[in-house]
Amino acid sequence: MNLPKDPFMLLSIVNMQLRDFYPNLDEFCADKDVDKQEIIDIIAKAKYEYNEELNQFKPVV
Repeated sequence: MNLPKDPFMLLSIVNMQLRDFYPNLDEFCADKDVDKQEIIDIIAKAKYEYNEELNQFKPVV
């Protein structure tokens, strides 16, 4: 999967995929053959972080 470099585009895509198809970020990354840390780093530029309990990226407070 080619990841969008825009943090908000990536955020939208990943959160939708997590909500609809994957129980956690690790399974999404394994299935799509993408680097988990790269996703975390790109989305962090939008000031969001992954919340394992909610299985989604949420704004940093």
